[in-house]
Amino acid sequence: MSLLVGLMIHPANLDFYNCQSRHIPMAFEADIVQRHQHLHLCENKYAMQLSLRIDVSKTIKTAFVKFLDAFVDHVFEFIDQPLLPIQSNFAPVDEMRAAVLIKSIEGEIPDDFPEGIYIRNGPNPPFGGFKSTKSLFARSSHIWVEGEGMLHALYFKKAIDGSWTVVYNNRHVETESFELEKQRTRPSFLSAIEGISLAILSAYILNLVRFGAANGYASNTTVFEHSGKFYAIAENYLPQEIDISTLETYDEWNVNAAWNLPFTSHPKRAPESGELVIMGFDAVKPYYVVGIVSADGKILSHKVDLKFNRCCFIHEIGVTEMYNIIMDYPLTIDVKRLLMGGSFMKYQKGGHARIGVMPRYGDADSVQWFEVESHCTLHLVNCFEDGNEASIIPSQCPFSFTQTFQQITHKSVLIRKFDFLWNK
Repeated sequence: MSLLVGLMIHPANLDFYNCQSRHIPMAFEADIVQRHQHLHLCENKYAMQLSLRIDVSKTIKTAFVKFLDAFVDHVFEFIDQPLLPIQSNFAPVDEMRAAVLIKSIEGEIPDDFPEGIYIRNGPNPPFGGFKSTKSLFARSSHIWVEGEGMLHALYFKKAIDGSWTVVYNNRHVETESFELEKQRTRPSFLSAIEGISLAILSAYILNLVRFGAANGYASNTTVFEHSGKFYAIAENYLPQEIDISTLETYDEWNVNAAWNLPFTSHPKRAPESGELVIMGFDAVKPYYVVGIVSADGKILSHKVDLKFNRCCFIHEIGVTEMYNIIMDYPLTIDVKRLLMGGSFMKYQKGGHARIGVMPRYGDADSVQWFEVESHCTLHLVNCFEDGNEASIIPSQCPFSFTQTFQQITHKSVLIRKFDFLWNK
């Protein structure tokens, strides 16, 4: 192909010289024209062969995808997952697609309540709710925090006379995987989180081969704002920009192609600077990466691998005025464990846990680690500096959130002074 391109350049040069020179013999000129025509014939022939190869490739790929779809339809059965009574609040609702006026309000809206928009993002699986998949490979299932995201918005507007107008709307976050299943009008991604290892592996591989992703991009956890733009997010993929007025979904946000990892559900705005502190974890190395996005959202000004030796399902990162707070606890994702017949995601009760304090633009070696009791901490209530100490208030749970709802207790963890670290 490169040779043909090189040859295609020469006739243009010959034409140029043919036009400019008056001293080229007619026989030589005729030979040039003949060669030029021959090259055009070669070019057309090559283009036809290339087009044919592309068409054949597309045909083979289409046939292969259809074969896999037929295999999945024949071998796998999607089954509705029942919700426990305590989980009923997470049952899916219908998409309205148009705002409605709220005519009945119990109680009163306070006079000093601010006008604006309240938005909730949460799992709302289409096609009847959460699904398990049953097959000859055994059974795999979703966990209760999965499911395509749906935005629920309440719009509060106050009139001059003090009366309130409240409007409600909802809409799915229309990620690439949501659009794919919507076009197919049926569940398509096989459950690949909980279940027998062989079932999870088969679901993982089939999802990857058919759709290019092991799981759908749920984008179902929260909404955050940065530099005047709003995003829906779940930590298994990139944020999706949304319009909070219409709830329309725009493109995914990868910080101008600088961030190619999963993106935390709870990024934090750094005090004073307005930078966005983010992190992402993955089942393959690098397991945990921290990033700093500029205040205008255009530049990834810092990106560092903290060199974890395992993948932990870490839901949040904390910030203080000068530091990033890093969690490391034994809720792990392990592909090797899955291949050996174990669980893909597992809470290892009694396993190693620690909390790290990292300078805002630090690296793996600059993190000061503090050993703490084994736990599973999904959320940080607050992080702050107080003189030569940093206090962290986590929402701490002794069990894995993937298994059941557990009573959550709060515990203040005090990180004490290290002179070289806290020297201000």
